[in-house]
Amino acid sequence: MSNTIKFSSDRKPLMVAHRGLSALEKENTHAAFIAAGNRSYWGIETDIHHTADGKYVCIHDASTARVGIDDINVELCTYDTVRSLLLCEKSGEKGRTDIRIPSFEEYVRICKHYDKVCVLELKGVFEKEHLQDVLDILAKEEWQDHTVIIAFGLENLIRLREIAPDQTAQYLTSGKNFAEDPTAIDRMYEILNTYNLDLDIYHKALTPEISARVHADGHVVNVWTVDTTEDASAAVACGIEYMTSNILE
Repeated sequence: MSNTIKFSSDRKPLMVAHRGLSALEKENTHAAFIAAGNRSYWGIETDIHHTADGKYVCIHDASTARVGIDDINVELCTYDTVRSLLLCEKSGEKGRTDIRIPSFEEYVRICKHYDKVCVLELKGVFEKEHLQDVLDILAKEEWQDHTVIIAFGLENLIRLREIAPDQTAQYLTSGKNFAEDPTAIDRMYEILNTYNLDLDIYHKALTPEISARVHADGHVVNVWTVDTTEDASAAVACGIEYMTSNILE
C-alpha cells in the first residue's frame, strides 16, 4: 500500500494516526510519526513504556520480539539497550539502521514540529512518579495542552487524575463484556463521570445509545481502530468526535 485511504463525510471526525501512520511505515517509529505528520491527521497516537533506568520509549508491547525479533523486555532493560535494537522493516526483515524505538521526547518533538496532538497510551503500570515525568517532558516542550492521555488500565488514569485533574484523558475499552454483563456499560459510565474521562472505545462495541449517553454526561467519544470506509461511516452515524485508524485519512 503506497498511500492512505481517504475518508470523507459531512460529519468527519478528527482523525488520529494509530501508532503513527502504521499501515505505511513500521509502527511506533520516527518514520511512522513523520508520515502522519506530513498528512492531514489531527493527532498521532503512540504507546509508551518506561525502561529500567527511568526513561520513556515508544513501543506497544512490553517485549520487542514482535517488532524486532530479538526478545528484550523493555521495562527490565536500560534505555541504551532498548535503543540499540534495530527493528524489522514492514517486510519482516532487518536492514534499515534508522528503524529503532523512539524516545518519548523524540515523539513529542515530532508532533510539535508538525503541529499534531499527542495521543499517548500508557502501557504497563505508571506510578505517580512516572506520570509526573511524562507531564514534565510535555511541559518542557510546551505541549501538555496538545496531549490526550489514554489507557486501558484504570489505575493509571486514577493516579493521573490525582496529580493532573484537568489533563485531557480517555478511558480505553474494548466493550467485549458488554453483551455478557449488563452492568458493564453502567460501570463504564460511572468511571467516565467519577474521573472526568472521555471514552475511547472499540468501534464495533459502540452504539448510538452509548454515544448519546456519553455525550449527555458531557464527554466525547473516540473510536479505534477503524480501517475501512464502511466501518468509519457506521461510527460516524453513532456520533463521534475522534477516530483512530491505521490507514484512513
